[in-house]
Amino acid sequence: MSDPVDVLIIGSGASGAAIAWSLAETKMRILCLEQGDWMNPADFPSTRRDVEARSDGNFAISPNRRQRETDYPIGDDNSPIKVANFNAVGGGTILYGAHTPRFHPSDFRVKSLDGIADDWPIDYATLAPFYDLNDRMTGVSGLAGDPAFPPKPQVMPPLPMGRATMALGRGFNKLGWHWWPSDTAIASVDYEGRPRCINLGQCTSGCAQGAKASTDITYWPAALRAGVQLRTRARVREITLGADGMANGAIYYDAEGREQFQPAHIVIMACNGVGTPRILLNSVSGRFPGGLANRSDQVGRNLMFHPYASIFGYFDEELDGERGPDNSFWSQEFYETDLARGHVRGFTYEFVRGAGTAATAISGTASGRIPWGGGHHDAYRRLHRRGTGLGAICEDLPEAHNRVTLDPALKDLHGIPAPRIDYTLSANSRRMLDFSVARGTEILRAAGAYAVEHEAPIARGGWHLMGTARMGTDPERSVVNAWGRSHDVKNLFIVDGSLFVTSAGVNPTPTIQALALYVADQIKQRLATLFD
Repeated sequence: MSDPVDVLIIGSGASGAAIAWSLAETKMRILCLEQGDWMNPADFPSTRRDVEARSDGNFAISPNRRQRETDYPIGDDNSPIKVANFNAVGGGTILYGAHTPRFHPSDFRVKSLDGIADDWPIDYATLAPFYDLNDRMTGVSGLAGDPAFPPKPQVMPPLPMGRATMALGRGFNKLGWHWWPSDTAIASVDYEGRPRCINLGQCTSGCAQGAKASTDITYWPAALRAGVQLRTRARVREITLGADGMANGAIYYDAEGREQFQPAHIVIMACNGVGTPRILLNSVSGRFPGGLANRSDQVGRNLMFHPYASIFGYFDEELDGERGPDNSFWSQEFYETDLARGHVRGFTYEFVRGAGTAATAISGTASGRIPWGGGHHDAYRRLHRRGTGLGAICEDLPEAHNRVTLDPALKDLHGIPAPRIDYTLSANSRRMLDFSVARGTEILRAAGAYAVEHEAPIARGGWHLMGTARMGTDPERSVVNAWGRSHDVKNLFIVDGSLFVTSAGVNPTPTIQALALYVADQIKQRLATLFD
């Protein structure tokens, strides 16, 4: 058995890294357990010519497709949207697109404004200073003054637009609809020892340049310098409970597959909206037969994805293809509720630069746009680097039947039950997806696209995992309180996307990190009475 630590953090991704760094100033003994490895940027697909093949192989976004030793399988057959994650130091930030929009103030007041879901126990003003801090720590490129958001500081200039963005901008301008350079955690200039983006390609297979703000190169170096310990290849099975009803550590398997116990005085879960409920549900005891901190039966419930629509068009002019990062602009023209659209809440359009050489051939052949035989090469040339489009990030509403449970048969390589996903697309989400496709098609046609195609929802688009251990003031309807502490176990905290009460219509990572910094700040302020 290892020596006890003051704080044990499970998971080293967006939230685990942020809270480790923030708590380091307390001089407590802090240890993070991560089941993955440190990644070597030289191994990322963007360093090689077979980038597209490798991006859909051992760097695929789905663990079921990737099947690395450090992964765990996910039973998602009963969901039209398949889970995407990554297990490594940095977690999902290794493969994310680094789009970093904030929630709107309205996103914290959905019940009050629209009579649906629930209000958050905190508001935008509570998180605003932590959004600002996270923007500085990660290094966010963007342009101040976006009328869609409250005022916020600009850290770096926005990323270059490129041909595709300017083409789509023409479409928005013709229709008189909002668009703006996006906030993106990719360095547009050299920043804090990180070189600027040099357009190696799409960002979702790791950034070998180091321009993208994954937490292994932002928060973790600072946390380690401050004395935080990080132990890799440590696959946690369960959180254990002492006779006093407090969490007292974690059982995990080390790199050699040996069972280990790490005692701790405080336990912080940071394993994402699927990984955290999985461990809690597997942590059963006489006090908690349905899983740790689950007297409310809310652990695992209210799973929210963001149902994504892809609207993609082909142009006569050559565009950017796969060159440069996606997400250099967004549109929030349809973000707030307008019942005339046939649904409540709304969505963000984000920019998709284009497809790679192989992806163009595969998708073009599958769709019939590229025939076999005569005309094959001419048809390919008409598609290659001539496509661009939009992704619509549709707000998902919390529903108790959408949930994470433990799969009765599927297990990981250490015999730990895998998570099972049961998820149904709501009627509201279906109507929102249809509306986003219709408006996106208008935009592409106005921009000059001669052909438009779409997928809604994107089947392999389960990038955002939220809501499965939500915060709230009522212990019967939530898992943690307004500052991330379990209602049931006073030294257990949750800081990842599980906390979310609603999903908003934007990428969640900056809000996850702002929440982690906020919870850390609350812990620091309450150290003398933390368990009261």
